[in-house]
Amino acid sequence: MAAGCVKTLKYMLFVFNLLFWICGCIIMGLGIYMLSMKSVGVLLSSLPSLSVANILIIVGSITMVVAFVGCTGAIKENKCLLLSFFILLLLILLTEVIVAVILFFHESQINKYIEEETTKHLEELQNTNSTEMREVWDTIQEQLHCCGVMNYTDWKGDVPQSCCRSNKPCTAPNYWEKGCYGLIRDWFEKNFMTVGIIIICTSVIQVLGMSFAMTLYCHICNNYKSYGD
Repeated sequence: MAAGCVKTLKYMLFVFNLLFWICGCIIMGLGIYMLSMKSVGVLLSSLPSLSVANILIIVGSITMVVAFVGCTGAIKENKCLLLSFFILLLLILLTEVIVAVILFFHESQINKYIEEETTKHLEELQNTNSTEMREVWDTIQEQLHCCGVMNYTDWKGDVPQSCCRSNKPCTAPNYWEKGCYGLIRDWFEKNFMTVGIIIICTSVIQVLGMSFAMTLYCHICNNYKSYGD
């Protein structure tokens, strides 16, 4: 009976990590796709290495590595790999908690910083008239149906065509009403509960994975002790 339960637990952990690995592949693939698109550039000019694409690639890579360790440890019943998987998953969970706490207590400062940096990036575009930077903004504004950082006034009179609604004259009444950053911020505020539920569900799944790994690890240790006796 016990052997059957452990076998079930072993394959449950394997399937869990297989799905985890597939999610990592999807996240990393999305990051690579976004990186290949010039439209997903870095709008935080003071942090050139920080972009959504880079973050997705890093998160996807870490997820794939952790899932591979868990899969191998489960199928091989390897104590070292199972313990490593448990520790890695614990570190990821602690990181998520720390990031969540920082975002919760410093939300206003972070919002202000991002707004200032994106505004600075837009001002640099107007001063340098960079074709590549303008393409970035044009694509973002066309895709999100937004204009500027908070609204069209951020362009200081030099409003691009991408700010205008299609098939209408490019004048103030026909500009997209919301700014790009304002639009994204409003979306998160409206869907805060949904985002929170997703994060909580993800954390619960991670805790279950840790529990499965530790249970299997303890069972293997007990078997080794039994063989030793």
